[in-house]
Amino acid sequence: MFVIRNLLLAVASVMNMALSLYMFIIIARALISWVSPDPYNPIVQFLYTVTEPVLRPVRRRLPMTGIDLSPVIVILAIVFLQQFVVLSLRQAAMLIGS
Repeated sequence: MFVIRNLLLAVASVMNMALSLYMFIIIARALISWVSPDPYNPIVQFLYTVTEPVLRPVRRRLPMTGIDLSPVIVILAIVFLQQFVVLSLRQAAMLIGS
């Protein structure tokens, strides 16, 4: 049973790191949107390519305002996933280890 416990703990850790990294990418995307970035810059293209598939559906469901709140909504969803899914995986691993 220790193998399943370790697997769940590893999945929880990797998921937590991936969600944290994606949150920082969303923050970087929001920060560069405040300035007029060069659309041909590879970093800008990377940020848009990685974040747009997640931000676009959120943006479509939000009412049109002068401020794009989709990064805030996505960050809140990421925090929710970290607090719910990652912690649930860790607790499940501890129960298996008992």
